[in-house]
Amino acid sequence: MDIFADFDRRVAAAIAGLGWTAADGAPLDLSRVVVEPPRDAANGDLAVNAAMVLSKQVGKPPRALAIELMGELAADPDVAETEVAGPGFLNLRLKPAYWAKFLSGVIEAGPTFGRAAAKKGKVNVEYVSANPTGPMHVGHCRGAVVGDALANLLAFAGHDVTKEYYINDAGAQVDVLARSAYLRYLEALGETIEIPEGLYPGDYLMPVGSALVREFGTTLKGKPESDWLAIVRKRAIDAMMAMIREDLAALNVVHDVFFSERSLQVGPNGDRVRQAIDKLSEQGLMYQGRLEPPKGQLPEDWEDREQTLFRSTAFGDDVDRPLMKSDGSYTYFASDIAYHFDKFDRGFTTQIDIWGADHGGYVKRMQAAVKAISGGKAALDVRLCQLVKLFRAGEPVKMSKRSGSFVTLRDVVEEVGVDAVRFMMLFRKSDAPLDFDFQKVTEQSKDNPVFYVQYAHARTASVFNQAREQLPALDLSAAALAKAPLECLTDEGELGLIRRIAQWPRVVEGAADSHEPHRLAFYLHDLASDLHAHWNRGKDLPQLRFVNVDDSLSSHARLAMVRAVASVLASGLAILGVKAPDEMR
Repeated sequence: MDIFADFDRRVAAAIAGLGWTAADGAPLDLSRVVVEPPRDAANGDLAVNAAMVLSKQVGKPPRALAIELMGELAADPDVAETEVAGPGFLNLRLKPAYWAKFLSGVIEAGPTFGRAAAKKGKVNVEYVSANPTGPMHVGHCRGAVVGDALANLLAFAGHDVTKEYYINDAGAQVDVLARSAYLRYLEALGETIEIPEGLYPGDYLMPVGSALVREFGTTLKGKPESDWLAIVRKRAIDAMMAMIREDLAALNVVHDVFFSERSLQVGPNGDRVRQAIDKLSEQGLMYQGRLEPPKGQLPEDWEDREQTLFRSTAFGDDVDRPLMKSDGSYTYFASDIAYHFDKFDRGFTTQIDIWGADHGGYVKRMQAAVKAISGGKAALDVRLCQLVKLFRAGEPVKMSKRSGSFVTLRDVVEEVGVDAVRFMMLFRKSDAPLDFDFQKVTEQSKDNPVFYVQYAHARTASVFNQAREQLPALDLSAAALAKAPLECLTDEGELGLIRRIAQWPRVVEGAADSHEPHRLAFYLHDLASDLHAHWNRGKDLPQLRFVNVDDSLSSHARLAMVRAVASVLASGLAILGVKAPDEMR
């Protein structure tokens, strides 16, 4: 049960019952009317803004409308108190019987509480998509976690989600990879090598060189580059993608689709890049023209010539964009358009890309392209992930010798564990910089968010272990807990926990609609804080303890509440890809 959606409907019905009409005779627009938690729980259980947002339409002062609406909602059998606050907000307090019915429903729903009942459309979430030129580094780690958690969240919210990785295997960087791997091949044959500037120096390519020796012996040695480049490139890309899959698996990230950029031009569906350009041409969106030079220092690939341009400014971009180079080859942007066109052809009208913050300047043109190539039927949302800075006890972490220039994702996961990495990468909005301190994320204290939340779930398990020992006759099944005397939960701490639980469906929906999985991490931390705070109150007030041998009836009700807390914690942590432990070690 979503109590906010429930009262959205009740408020709409009350407004209809009052017969309010717009001053100009048009139907009332209720799209901005919301029922939400009040900022201060002391003001009630629900806050309604209807009078404020409808005042102009109806042509009456907000407070006058609020008083009218208050009279209508006061007659609702589940409303205990109504109050008009400030310039026209309406606060509602619900009856204990309503909260009891709600909590019973949460227990019966179990892990499905908060999950969308109705099926929604297809969504493609593309994330990581790192060049296949080496192991995952910590920068990829944040995008991997954000993308994976967002995909899980959207699936929980009812969407048909595909998790996708775009393999950049057609650009110049994979030729650089091949040349780097060839040097390791020569090294494996016994030659002394030096890695020149511009090639990849990491020792992760040594196994590739050894594998080439096992497969080809000395037959590639001494041959011109044109004879071995394609062979070595394919072997190196395959090896790097195998490494990347292993790195991602260590983070519990598994993609549904690995899409090759190279397949856009040489795949079974023909030259998809040419097809995308032709489609834009058919719509009159391509032309021959010259671009003004960019302000500041000119990029290396700048060409002052007449060229094939896409009218991206017609779709919100800053300038029109070239899709063909002077040598007749496609630009990177042309391939990216074709790739997103392919997504649209696969039925994805909602496309989400997770990119590093350094690609922020590329967002407008890509969104313009998706809008154009789909005829306005598809939309692209790009979530940017800012840099992660690593520290150990406040000191910056040194680079990895194995990678040659960066700290690998595997290094981080192996040192602090998957749960700490995933939760902490989500405990800050993705477009804000993140400081990750190895020492802080592994300490067992309330200052460590992942420990704090996981400990809350472990505490719920401990409560039930205690109940089985001290109240062995009590039926702790979900069916029995749903029928406990929940009306006796009247303490403000208990009601606060129930109110927090009630926000879960609303948080899920809001986070899914905004594509912001960090909201779940914040919510789980708040729920854990409420549980820990109420637990501590029980130390001084024995009547509030979750297990009370002198009052099995109230214990049954409180255990039902604890079961609901545990269920929401487990659901939320599962979406984030974090374990919900029954004990902490």
